[in-house]
Amino acid sequence: MGQTEGGSQRRIGRRSLIVGGAAAAGLGTAGVLARDELARLWWRVPGVEKPRVEGAVDYRGARWVAASSANWRRADRPDDYSIDMVIVHVTQGSFDSAVQVFQDPGHGAASHYVVRDDGHITQMIRELDVAYHAGNRDYNERSVGIEHAGFVDRPEDFTDAMYAASARLTAGICRRYGIPVDREHIIGHVEVPGTDHTDPGPHWDWDRYLRLVRRASTAPTPT
Repeated sequence: MGQTEGGSQRRIGRRSLIVGGAAAAGLGTAGVLARDELARLWWRVPGVEKPRVEGAVDYRGARWVAASSANWRRADRPDDYSIDMVIVHVTQGSFDSAVQVFQDPGHGAASHYVVRDDGHITQMIRELDVAYHAGNRDYNERSVGIEHAGFVDRPEDFTDAMYAASARLTAGICRRYGIPVDREHIIGHVEVPGTDHTDPGPHWDWDRYLRLVRRASTAPTPT
């Protein structure tokens, strides 16, 4: 399951933006590039929030249930952090318990998605935001986390419907951000540096999963 992020959060102060904007004003091409960068950072000024559509999802067919704001960090990915990885998790519990705990501000962790054994997908954090799921700040900032309801020592929890739905979800994420469909970019929580987690465990069929993701990646994109 998701793991707290750790580390201190980088902040961009109002003064930095003002000074940067003034410097960009007369620098020709470099100034234009600097202004473009500032345009992506304007919402980080204290008291300013980037507009969001309440209840919007990134994956068609997902149900939106908001995770506690204590379990993720507001961002503007991929403009501020590139997304180049999908991290596969197993909840070590039921689907309902995972959704409930990700809504708990005291938990300190959550993933972007939770997949149920029947293939139902709930999205709890927008992909543009940084979820505290990997236990490693750099990996959190560059990845999308997908939880799968079940237990690592129960292969029967990983159903055909779960594999198929999760593969379609991962294929969509890879298409959106240009992520290669391979084991360097689609990894398990156990492979994150510094983690003490073992999921998705020895019963997760990586060959099958990557095959399904590749197949879904070549299918027509739903309209």
